[in-house]
Amino acid sequence: MPRPALRTRSRKRVSKALPGGRTSIHFKREIPGQAKCGVCGGPLAGIPRLLPSEIRRLNRSQRKVSRIYGGQVCPNCLKTALKQAARTLGAKISS
Repeated sequence: MPRPALRTRSRKRVSKALPGGRTSIHFKREIPGQAKCGVCGGPLAGIPRLLPSEIRRLNRSQRKVSRIYGGQVCPNCLKTALKQAARTLGAKISS
């Protein structure tokens, strides 16, 4: 019987061959949730749903989107934030 944390069907079961010739069942961790925008909470596109140890093995270009705040903020929230920043900067310059 596996330990209580593994007694769930949401964990994938993998048969592993052991050195002694027998096989045992190992349990893979659950798939993490979709990455979310820090502002609106919507899902981020282009961010893989992998475990942190698997993300570290990816190339840097595969880990996040090559845009400012890529992987942190969705493009719609970034667009509105840049517009707001430009408006406040313009107001400071004109006054």
